[in-house]
Amino acid sequence: MYRNFFKSKIDFLIAVFGLLLLSPIFIVALIGLFFANDGKPFFLQARPGKNAKIFKIIKFKTMNDRKDEEGNLLPDHERLTTIGSFVRKTSLDEIPQLLNVLKGDMSLIGPRPLLVQYLPLYSETQKRRHEVRPGITGWAQINGRNAISWEQKFEYDVWYVNNISFLLDVKILIKTVRKVFIREGISAEGEVTMQPFRGELK
Repeated sequence: MYRNFFKSKIDFLIAVFGLLLLSPIFIVALIGLFFANDGKPFFLQARPGKNAKIFKIIKFKTMNDRKDEEGNLLPDHERLTTIGSFVRKTSLDEIPQLLNVLKGDMSLIGPRPLLVQYLPLYSETQKRRHEVRPGITGWAQINGRNAISWEQKFEYDVWYVNNISFLLDVKILIKTVRKVFIREGISAEGEVTMQPFRGELK
């Protein structure tokens, strides 16, 4: 009952409340990133949702679009702006995804929506992460986020799909708030972001 009915209703109510509560921070970040990214404060990208249906995720844009002499984007660490680094470390870049929750594309809690190009690389077990709506935070995020391997992350995602409950979601939400404050697991060791997924280890 919770998984198929109440979860989406609770998501909607919390998303509305969250946007109202965080609106001052949202506006300040929006203005700062507008100037830091040449008038482009938002990052929109196609991501697979429930049943691998594609939607556009909305995040604050933390990296600019600087390119080298050949027209290729510079490495992530060279494009990460000062305000973008702060927004990423404090997880403020995730706030706009509350709009995705309101639209029904995402849930507050669930496997994180990854890149579309990863879809053909998943094993049959890993594909099960798409049986539920993706989340702003999830079981993998409170158990290491970007500091754990892809294989571990997918194991956590599938475990969550098998064990969804109201109490589990409350636990994840509380631990997410704690991890945001201590800024834990934001990046893979030695990296600005997570290394790309290239398929299962052979």
